[in-house]
Order: sequence, then C-alpha cells, then structure tokens
Amino acid sequence: MTDSGRDPRDGFVAALLELAQADPRITVVVNDSVGSSKLGPFQHAYPDRLINVGIAEQNLVGVGAGLANGGRIPFVSGAGSFLSARSMEQVKIDAGYAQNNIKLCAQSPGYAYGNLGATHHSAEDLAWMRAIPGMTVLNPGDYRETAAAVRWAAAYEGPVYIRIARLKVADFTPDPPFEAGKALCLRDGGDVTIISTGIVTSRALVAADELARNGISARVLHLPCVKPLDKEVITAAARETGAIVTVEEGTVVGALGSAVCEVLADVTPVPVRRLGVPDEFPPTGSETWILDHYGVSASGIGRAARTVLELKK
Repeated sequence: MTDSGRDPRDGFVAALLELAQADPRITVVVNDSVGSSKLGPFQHAYPDRLINVGIAEQNLVGVGAGLANGGRIPFVSGAGSFLSARSMEQVKIDAGYAQNNIKLCAQSPGYAYGNLGATHHSAEDLAWMRAIPGMTVLNPGDYRETAAAVRWAAAYEGPVYIRIARLKVADFTPDPPFEAGKALCLRDGGDVTIISTGIVTSRALVAADELARNGISARVLHLPCVKPLDKEVITAAARETGAIVTVEEGTVVGALGSAVCEVLADVTPVPVRRLGVPDEFPPTGSETWILDHYGVSASGIGRAARTVLELKK
C-alpha cells in the first residue's frame, strides 16, 4: 500500500462521469467537499447536476432522499466519518426505512484522516450501516473495483453505502463486472483462510505470500460487499481450511469480523482471529501507521494466521 498505486477516488469520479453522460438522472450532492471528493471534473462537466449543501450532513442525506423521490439517482458524497455519524438518523429513516434509491458515498473512510484524530476516524461506519435493514454495504478494494461498484450501485434500485478510499493501492481485483454479495477468491490455500475487505486486502495478499515461503498455504477471500455476505463461500472456506483470520480497516465490533463470526456460529464454528480496532478509539497518526499499530500489516496478518493454526490443532 504505497503511492505507486491509484487513488480509488479517481475511479469513483471516472465512473460517475461515464454514468452521467449516459443517464441524466445521475446527480451528485456534496457537503462542501468537492475538492476532497475529487469531484471537480464532474462539477465542470455537469454544473447543474452537482448540489453543494455546505457543511450540513443531515441536510445532505435529506436532499439526496428528496432527489430520489423525484426520480433522480443521487450520489451523496461526504467524509465517511461525518456521513455515517452526524447524519445517522437521516440514513436510518430517509435511506433505510423509506428504501429510497440513494447512494451514500463515504469519502476517505477508516483512518484516512488519521492525523486529525478520533473525530475524523471512520472506524464504526461498516458496523452501523450493517444494522440498517435493506442497506447494501460495499467496501471496494482498489481503483478498478471502486469504479465497478459505483456502476453497480447506479443500476441497483435501493439504498447503498459505498466506502471510497483515498490511500493509493495497486489494483489487485479482476476486471468488472462487479456483483454485490459475492466474495472473490484471490488466492487458494488449504491451511488457513484470510478474509479481508477494502484496500487492506492488498496487505492480506502480501501476508499470504510470506506465509507460503514458510510452508503455510493461505486462502485469501476478498469481500467487497460486507452486506449481504457471501455466506456460502465463507462457510466452505471454514470447512476446508478450519481456521479464519478477518482483516479490516475499522472496528471489529459489529463489522466484518463480527459478521463472519455470526455466519460461522450458525453453521461451522472454527478458530477465528479478528484484526482491526478493538473496543477503543484509534489513536492519532497516519493511516498506514494506525493499520500497522493494530496488526493490519503483512507481518501482523501472518502472526494471526499462525495463532489460529495452533488453535485448530
């Protein structure tokens, strides 16, 4: 995860421009975040289809819901920490309960604003959004998958929450099409399964390579869709490898790690090690530093894999 890759936000904007050219219903709503969302090209091309409500996240979601009621396809874009937390009641009612066709685009989620501290961390958003009935929750892993997820969301009828990462990462996902609810097996293995979501899957792949050099065969499942989950693939991996490590950029309380454990508890319990933020507020620091701090690194994932391997003996 270095600056040698591509910014997923660029994939987000490229897909929106493509969609807007073909469909006049595509509209963007922002909270004084045109620059940080990299939406300048969209504003230039379609100035009458970008609405800036200012720093007012509750109004942001409400305006998006109104546009959806009027037949538009609104992409509501704002910093993930504020879009998910400050406007949660509007997300619950105007997006979830009303089942409006609104696309919530969480910019710079996880620890992307890490140096600004706990107020700007978006560690809880996946857990919160999983709890909204009818909400599809997407966490694509790279530029290519982000663009594909945006295209999928535009064609899907219903509320969608999409994380739009800002940390550059080399593309590791296959070409489109994108399909919500489907896991991608990026590497096969029979000893342990690493289940990851978002950009940190790039670190899981490096960990699998390092484990292979030490004689451990690790399967890597990438879940760009946290809700609904690909339960069939997860349970098959548990039965076939007998040990699971989950990896995510955010809290393990209620998010991917919890979701995987819920699936396995019902079907085939196996040893699980969840990597992410425990029940605490992450410290201040860069995104990469915070990831490393919580063991979401190649070496940390490797250690977790060896731990669950010992537990399954």
